[in-house]
Amino acid sequence: MTISNIIEVEEPQLGDCDMKKEGTELLGFVPQKEIVYNELLPYKDKLDEESNEILAEIKGNLGRAVQLREIWPGVLFWTRKLSTYMRLYGRKFSKEDHVLFVKLLYELVTIPKLEISMMQSFARLLITLLKKKELLSREDLELPWRPLYELLDRILYSKTEHLGLNWFPSSVEAVLKALIKNCRYFPESATQEMLDEWRPLMCPFNLTMQKAMGYFELFLPTTLPPELHDKGFKLWFDELISLWVSVQNLPSWEVSLVSLFARLANDNIGYIDWDPYIPKIFTRILRSLNLPVGSSQMLVSRYLTNAYDISHVVIWISALLGGPSKQTQTQLSGLFNSITSFFHPSNHGRWLMKLMKLLQRLPASVVKRLHRERYRTPTWLTPVPESHLLSEQDITDFVESMKQPVLLAMFSKTGSLDAAQALQNLALLRPELVIPPLLEKTYPAMETLTEPHQLTATLSCMISVAQSLLAGGQRFPEGPTHMLPLLMRALPGVDPNDFSKCMITFQFLATFVTFVPLVDCSAAVQTRNDLTQVEKQLCSASAEFEYFVLQFIDRCFALIEMSTLEQTREEMETEKMTNLESLVELGLSSTFCTILIQCSMEIFQVALEKVFNFATTNIFETHVAGRMVADMCRAATKCHPAEALKLFLPHCCNVILQISDNEEVLNEEELDKELMWNLQLFSEVTRVGGDQLLVYRSQLVQILQLTLHLKCKQGYNLACKLLYHILRSMSIIYPREYCSVPGGVQQHSDTYLPIKDWGQPGDLFNLDIQWHVPSTEEKEFVFYLLDLLLKPELQRLQEYTQGEQDISRDEVLQSLSIVQNCLLGAGSLLPPLQGEPVPEILTLMFICTDHILEHSEDDIKSLFSIIKIINDLLHFKGSHKHEFDSRWRSFSLVKNSMENKLHGSKQHIRALLIDRVVLQHELRNLTKEGCCYRSVHQDLINDLLRLSTSHYSQVRSKAQNVLFTALGTYSLCCRDVYPAVLEYLDPDRTDVTQQQFKGALYCLLGNRSGICLANLQYWDCITLTWPAIIRSGMSPCMSLEKPSVVRLFDDLADKIHRQYETIGVDFSIPESCVDVALKMMKSSNPEPTPCAASEQEELEGRKRQEQKNKDSVQKYEKLVADLLDCLHDRNLPWKFKQIAVGFLSLMLRDDHPLPSSAVFFFIESLNHDSLLVRNVAISAVSGILKQLKRPHKKVAVNPYDLPELKTSLQSYSLLTGDRPDNQWLQYDSSRLPRSQQDWDECCFIEKTHWGYSTWPRTLMLYAPPDEQPKQGKTRQEMNESEQIIYDHFSDQQFIDQFIHYLSLEDRKGRDLFSPRRFCLFKGLFRNFDDAFLPLLKPHMERLVADSHESTQCCVAEIISGLIRGSKHWSYSKVEKLWALLCPLLRKALSNITIETYADWGTCIATACESRDPRKLHWLFEMLMESLVTGEGGSFMDACRLYVLQGGLAQQEWRVPELLHRLLQYLEPKLTQVYKNVRERMGSVLTYIFMIDVNLPHTQPTMSPRIAEFTERVLARLKPLTEGEEEIQNHVLEENTVGDQDERTQAIKLLKTVLKWLMTSAGRSFSSAVPEQLRLLPLLFKIAPVENDDSYDEMKRDAKTCLSLMSQGLLYSEQIPQVLSALEEISRISSWHARYNVLTYLQVMVFYNLFTFLSDAKAVSDVRALVLRLLEDEQLEVREMAATTLSGFLQCNFLSIDEPLQAHFEALSKTRLAKRKRRELGSVVDMISSADLVRRHAGVLGLSACILSSPYDVPTWMPQILIDLSAHLNDTQPIEMTVKKTLSDFRRTHHDNWQEHKQKFTDDQLLVLTDLLVSPCYYA
Repeated sequence: MTISNIIEVEEPQLGDCDMKKEGTELLGFVPQKEIVYNELLPYKDKLDEESNEILAEIKGNLGRAVQLREIWPGVLFWTRKLSTYMRLYGRKFSKEDHVLFVKLLYELVTIPKLEISMMQSFARLLITLLKKKELLSREDLELPWRPLYELLDRILYSKTEHLGLNWFPSSVEAVLKALIKNCRYFPESATQEMLDEWRPLMCPFNLTMQKAMGYFELFLPTTLPPELHDKGFKLWFDELISLWVSVQNLPSWEVSLVSLFARLANDNIGYIDWDPYIPKIFTRILRSLNLPVGSSQMLVSRYLTNAYDISHVVIWISALLGGPSKQTQTQLSGLFNSITSFFHPSNHGRWLMKLMKLLQRLPASVVKRLHRERYRTPTWLTPVPESHLLSEQDITDFVESMKQPVLLAMFSKTGSLDAAQALQNLALLRPELVIPPLLEKTYPAMETLTEPHQLTATLSCMISVAQSLLAGGQRFPEGPTHMLPLLMRALPGVDPNDFSKCMITFQFLATFVTFVPLVDCSAAVQTRNDLTQVEKQLCSASAEFEYFVLQFIDRCFALIEMSTLEQTREEMETEKMTNLESLVELGLSSTFCTILIQCSMEIFQVALEKVFNFATTNIFETHVAGRMVADMCRAATKCHPAEALKLFLPHCCNVILQISDNEEVLNEEELDKELMWNLQLFSEVTRVGGDQLLVYRSQLVQILQLTLHLKCKQGYNLACKLLYHILRSMSIIYPREYCSVPGGVQQHSDTYLPIKDWGQPGDLFNLDIQWHVPSTEEKEFVFYLLDLLLKPELQRLQEYTQGEQDISRDEVLQSLSIVQNCLLGAGSLLPPLQGEPVPEILTLMFICTDHILEHSEDDIKSLFSIIKIINDLLHFKGSHKHEFDSRWRSFSLVKNSMENKLHGSKQHIRALLIDRVVLQHELRNLTKEGCCYRSVHQDLINDLLRLSTSHYSQVRSKAQNVLFTALGTYSLCCRDVYPAVLEYLDPDRTDVTQQQFKGALYCLLGNRSGICLANLQYWDCITLTWPAIIRSGMSPCMSLEKPSVVRLFDDLADKIHRQYETIGVDFSIPESCVDVALKMMKSSNPEPTPCAASEQEELEGRKRQEQKNKDSVQKYEKLVADLLDCLHDRNLPWKFKQIAVGFLSLMLRDDHPLPSSAVFFFIESLNHDSLLVRNVAISAVSGILKQLKRPHKKVAVNPYDLPELKTSLQSYSLLTGDRPDNQWLQYDSSRLPRSQQDWDECCFIEKTHWGYSTWPRTLMLYAPPDEQPKQGKTRQEMNESEQIIYDHFSDQQFIDQFIHYLSLEDRKGRDLFSPRRFCLFKGLFRNFDDAFLPLLKPHMERLVADSHESTQCCVAEIISGLIRGSKHWSYSKVEKLWALLCPLLRKALSNITIETYADWGTCIATACESRDPRKLHWLFEMLMESLVTGEGGSFMDACRLYVLQGGLAQQEWRVPELLHRLLQYLEPKLTQVYKNVRERMGSVLTYIFMIDVNLPHTQPTMSPRIAEFTERVLARLKPLTEGEEEIQNHVLEENTVGDQDERTQAIKLLKTVLKWLMTSAGRSFSSAVPEQLRLLPLLFKIAPVENDDSYDEMKRDAKTCLSLMSQGLLYSEQIPQVLSALEEISRISSWHARYNVLTYLQVMVFYNLFTFLSDAKAVSDVRALVLRLLEDEQLEVREMAATTLSGFLQCNFLSIDEPLQAHFEALSKTRLAKRKRRELGSVVDMISSADLVRRHAGVLGLSACILSSPYDVPTWMPQILIDLSAHLNDTQPIEMTVKKTLSDFRRTHHDNWQEHKQKFTDDQLLVLTDLLVSPCYYA
């Protein structure tokens, strides 16, 4: 049972103190939190005793199992019992027990060697125990954090998983994270300890940064009480938030920080001042939505992959709302204003999903917060201080800011679901703001015929606000008056031609009616005088209800008549309803049922009459229409059984008896239509309370006896159904009614007005459920029926099986159907399968099965029936598990869609609450009996197995499904079944048919969700199953020709590989665990039942556990031996050998070495003929070498005791980066260890991150060489496995063959550097030093000279393995090694090709990873020797740079000297001609400057700095910056020396600089804004204006750079710098530059919106700049300025105020001098161009205002439109602008023109209509 199935149930506080007292006296303790629904069951009195008994058993047995060290099955079995107990009774145990359970499970989860599957099941239970945080406070419980950290580290960052020594399931990460989330009850000192532990990992260039942030996010406690805050978040908040603020380029760990801040803000509302950060927070949120801006936008891929998770964003925002400053709400309104237009349905893109998610979750999150502040019972968690509670004004502002986008999103392309959920929550907060505009959209949508999607969208939104609408309340009293108009207008939606409309209408009607009792109380207006105006209105309207019900029934009849099954379909075999029809049937019957339940008696009588007439005056076919009508009749009888049965029962009985008077009818194959229909009707109307049926018992018996033995199959099936319904309604417990008011709908009286009940939720404590509990009379009748009808059938079947009586197949099937329906109907009264009861049915089934299988195996239908019966015998306890699950799911769906999250505490409608109680009752039925596995079940399951391997595939698959369900239910029966299955696979058996063989394989494979028999997590099982699967390859039934069989084996092997998790061999339980268990054994209330174990028993328990460990190891070794035996078998087909090798590779583990025989096999397989086997062997041998690795001794030192650190003080502890105390780690060519003595004295620190941030408290360093394991062992000193490896790799032939295979080409172009082979070589050189070098050396020399990609790849793997494997070699060996490697590498680099350069880059990068640079100085010096020489052409230069970059990038901040040397070397060569070298140089420059970061508390770096470099570059670019002429790309492509002027050189340099700017945009942590600004003018000059790919590379690069730079995140202090730079550029003569300034500005402002808005001067500067460019002399610049302005207005960056409008008006009225009459020959118009420009600028400004509101009409718009139209006949370009504006206006406002029209006066409309309607051609 997984956690996800354990549905969380919230309890309301019990109002009555007496109830509580009574309960606790019975129980003997105060329960933590019970499931309240148990109180409402009809048998609630016996529950306390029952639960106490179970709890005592659980406590006793669990404690005992731990004491006896029996983790399996004992502890596992009883922890499962505990989780079942919690499903049935909630947390019904005392606080003491609760704490003990938690502590015990915590100890169990953190057992270090625990098998993963067990760890997960304990973790899931522990999560359930801790889920309700309010039950246990910090005082009650404290848990240590370190064991969890070690557990997480061991699994998530496993050192052995990638080598195949550990197999973890994929779900493990999620489970662990959820566990830690719920276990944050850490001591107060924990925060400081965590910071000390993980701060040293914070090196931003390294993967450890992600690790540190991940740990902070998961572990840091944020719920400490205010007095402990200085031991909590105050220790880290400033440091982390300043880090977050200063990171600019979204590294992957920023997401963890956001999650941490969101949690912190939510847990400590009002205790942290977020105000200074709010603009930054909102800017970053807006950026992470990745919205498209501007025309040509380049997306940086990491912005997409590392974008914030919306769920964190939402929590953060909702926690920041409120408080004195109100800043958050202002920014939030700004955020929605700026993105509203993206919600319009005409916009669509990949960003839409994120926006919709934001929309849907934000209101939910605010509602949750409000619930916590106003309605939740206070708990130990810190309450929100008064000053920061949400005020009414806050809520109103919030709803106002979200209303617009939500109403737009209703019609979105992704569907209206998200908007509906948002509206549901907003309506809870402020119905009067949200519902009226929704109604305005709904009414027109109901009238329109042409846009059905509008109807479905608005209706689904109306459904979600139904309760808020109908409850009215003082905020929205007129709400309920909309009820009747809405219902009446929705009726036409019941439309047989439009399926989706029909379904949504049903849902709409059902939802609204559920909340309202349909009573006509119009008379109350006369009789009562205390009614308000609205109440009077409602009373009068309620007279319409009867009309509505009748109209609805008519609509349904029309629908039914339309969907009658056509004649053509009747002749064909398809008797089933189509899928759509069955959905309509379901919608129809449930809606009709809801309406009738809510009717008053008067309306019901009229409706009943109508339905009865319709049903009895027509005859329907029984498949589609018949079912629908019968459903309607059933609904009627269910509501008021007595009245309805009076009509239906006698009628049906008479008709049936009349027709079946004559004998022939009974034997007809095709029955009379009328008889069929009446039978169907009869079988449906009997689904009512059993006591009502007893009145008609004689008629019922008479009909049953008559019809059960009809010849016609359909006929007796209906009769069986009737029997089933009668038995069922008399034998089970169920509620009789689901009305929304307890006691049914009443008429109005002086004291009671039904209107008051509209929209009211049910009251949990006065639910007053009317239960039907079977009476003795009913039970007697049930048994009478069984005797009368079941006995004869059983007898008949028995005679058939004994061969006494010959019956036709149809009759056998008929008998079986009757048996099955009796079983299903009376199932809950029949005693459970103990051993004997119901023996008749059982033994009969066994005999029948045998008989049919032997004599008529092709009687498939009877076999189907038998399978169903066996299924029911095994699983049926009053209801089926799968039915129960689907009802549980639909209950949750309905609950979520109608829940009132604001008030919480189960304010659901009454029907839903009753439903939940029924589900609780069924859950008890299904789980309480427990699934004890008895001999009876064993027999049944064996029968299933026979059926699963029978001849016909359909029978097999049906039986297998039942079998898998059974295996899931009876958890221990798997051990029984698999030996029986394996018998079919035994190659020595000759009597197995191919069908049986396939059936057995399917049984092993299991179904999707169930258990896989081939892979049970027990040694006993695997040791038998796996060898059996492989040996079955020699079975006579196995043929590789049959694709279906081959596919089965593939699936099996695949499933085993996917699902296999490492099985434990160590099952010990530590003492700390036993101590908690003993405490539990001593606790009281209830006393644990089996008492604690004696010392003697404990000793035996320990022995048993040690024995179990030994057995496990033996079984493990036996399985390996068996698999090897299979592999050595000559007759085994190759396919099975491959499967066996795969299984064998799963056997590697990190806690037990692989037996040497298997080692021998894998080493031999390295030279196997099959590539597949070789690859498996390479992985396996890497793992084996890891197992054989000798541990190197480490010692813990305090870093400040190191000689290198002694001199420096600890005062640097707060600074990170290059400090005096970590300088000794850096590469310094003057102090390299170049002799044995230096080498020994040098303190090597291998991991790159140590020392960059703070030093850890203790540093683990390797002990001196003399304490380490001896190097160069002789063969005699090795163990057996090592000797095997040693012998093989010392054998010349073996090595030759091995290298030959490795250097073969696999697939051209696909031979990449293989990490698996690298691990193999690394392991060889690590474990055996240089023992194999002499043999490998000639091969390496040969391979290096060969330039094929496969050979180069092979030698690269060997070399990187060698360098990494030589970590602990002595100095002399290392020196020799480099003497060999340097020439090889030089040679390799000179032979490098386009195919292999990536492999060499990987090789060097892998070799340098986690190694102290001083150990590798030979390598670095060699790589630095010759970089860009031009030898071998430009390609070689680029490759050498690439390889060097790989090595240096791994070393990060520890090689400043090399970086300086490299930069010095590159700078003069930056003027490269060749593109590939330029690109590579750009990339290398990025890595050189990567270390120059702008992070808080970071020392200026010793590595090269961007600022200094930029200075030098600018000096060389002078010729370009000073000149005014256009910069053309130079044409000369040869690097000729001499005659090139400075200008050409500068252009070449610029191209390389562009490449550097492009690559660093996505990679570095912080953008060097001040430096980039100095290059901006140049870029603006070059970048082209149009989007055209035909431009040369330089121009395209400039454009890309601008696009990327404009998206960068700016700090607030950088904004003035950027703006002044843009201001300057906008004044230069090139209009391209001015144009580009505008596009740059658009993106920059949007991507830093809130940072800009928080700086008033910046806003006015931007505004001034745009307005100035609006009057630019170049037309293109003016138009772009208008577009930019309109964008700024649209995202509310600038607002349309009086001064702005006046400014444009004034400009647009600039007078143009009159034209002179043209003289002949004078062509020049005499308009001064400056005036025209100003006039055009004014018009453009006005047009920008209009285009900034594409979807609505603000108050200022009509006037501006009219003003614009005055310019329609101006000179060009003005006329063009006006026309375009008007046509755009028409296009965007066309959809809702009816609404928009209201905003204009009549005169304005006249003018507009003239303008917008195109002139007639013929006028």
